[in-house]
Amino acid sequence: MSRNRTYLDWNATAPLRREARAAMLAALEAGGNPSSPHAEGRHARAILEDAREEVAAFVGAGPAEVVFTSGGSEANNAVLAAGWEVILAAGVEHDSVLAPARASGADVAELAVDGCGILDRGRLAAALAAQAGRRALLCVQMANNETGVLQPVAEAAALAREHGIAVHSDAVQAAGRIGIELHALGVDYLTLSAHKLGGPKGVGALIVREGAPALPPLVAGGGQERRRRAGTENVAGIAGFAAAARAAKADLAAMDRVRSLRDRLEAELRAVTPEAVVIAAGAPRLPNTASVALPGASAETLVIAFDLAGIAISAGAACSSGKVGASHVLSAMGLAPEVARAAVRVSLGWSSTERDVAVFLAAWNRITHAAGDRRVA
Repeated sequence: MSRNRTYLDWNATAPLRREARAAMLAALEAGGNPSSPHAEGRHARAILEDAREEVAAFVGAGPAEVVFTSGGSEANNAVLAAGWEVILAAGVEHDSVLAPARASGADVAELAVDGCGILDRGRLAAALAAQAGRRALLCVQMANNETGVLQPVAEAAALAREHGIAVHSDAVQAAGRIGIELHALGVDYLTLSAHKLGGPKGVGALIVREGAPALPPLVAGGGQERRRRAGTENVAGIAGFAAAARAAKADLAAMDRVRSLRDRLEAELRAVTPEAVVIAAGAPRLPNTASVALPGASAETLVIAFDLAGIAISAGAACSSGKVGASHVLSAMGLAPEVARAAVRVSLGWSSTERDVAVFLAAWNRITHAAGDRRVA
């Protein structure tokens, strides 16, 4: 990221870690196809399998449970397209869950959430009980990409198990910000993406718990990834992913400092603009994420103004860039349209500083007061 700018859009992507860059360069120099039996191939295979062990350890899984993919969206799509009769998901899920669910041909049951975007436990239990005898999948996002709100994944998975229902959790935003233990969560499928951790873009993983309902191959035509995804593996990208996962796990303690920065940002922001709304402020959230709305303002206009001021924030999910209108996440939470249309996301990371927060707050004060003057006029 440019030294002349302030980067506060870590939920869109994290800067590439030095460790990941070094691992990628080493893997590129190694050469070799990991499916080849000669020395070069065996070297590439060793890099690949060492990386698989690192990624497995990152989420408390076994190496045999890790399937490398091109990213989180591919992993989500692979699970959703597995021939379920019914898919249960809340409207706050990422588009890479909701879109393939709707396209799958399955009956899609939309789960209710409260005003913070958290699953309603009573309605969830009733919805699960109604699927008796059907091949069903429950999708529970671990942490929302726009608001940072955490879902009760382990509790939801335990309820699903009572009814023989498989569980998928999109953990893309949670990974590296909170600890993840696959078997403690009790889910069958877990999705990860390298670039959210400081790894390269274009690589991720689907964790398939041993004993989980079988999925068809993501890609057919070869024996790679235990016949779960054909095609020569992206060895350099996977090596970078593993290095980033190792560094992210070591950095989890730094998230307490990041939370303090986020809390200061929210408190001082509300002090200068009392009308601002911090979305889901009272809910369990990721330590790095603030979703803030200034009713009457336009999120797109605010994002552009901050960009011109040298600060990167977003108006929601990066995958939704170019869309006009309120976020589907905030709409599902039942927020008023004037709030949903005015929400911006500020997200920090392991190298964020007090200065970053100070720069943002100064710009917020300047930009929002100018916006207020225009609204009055």
